[in-house]
Amino acid sequence: MAKYLVQVGYTAEAWALLGRGPQNVMERVQSSAEALGGSIESLFFCFGDFDLLGVVEFPDPRGVASWSMAVSSGGDVRAFKTTTLLSVEEGLQALGRASQVTRAQRAATASA
Repeated sequence: MAKYLVQVGYTAEAWALLGRGPQNVMERVQSSAEALGGSIESLFFCFGDFDLLGVVEFPDPRGVASWSMAVSSGGDVRAFKTTTLLSVEEGLQALGRASQVTRAQRAATASA
């Protein structure tokens, strides 16, 4: 399963509701992720441009896209950003593949 970093920005109205009655965010969103074949590895409140960040796993990009649309459509979210994550091993494999393509392109250019 692929891992994704998600960054969520709440609306002022959502913060007001949470302030009046704090809720466990994990419980609110876990079932929707599971319904789409995903899972939430971790969630954190944070400060800055976004209010919540997490690491989630989904079998494919369509699953995480569907989940982000479902979460965003509830009206509590002003921003939702998804970033695909690669493990260090996956990143090194990608760099190796990129290097092969670069060498092939250089060879093709040199022989032209």
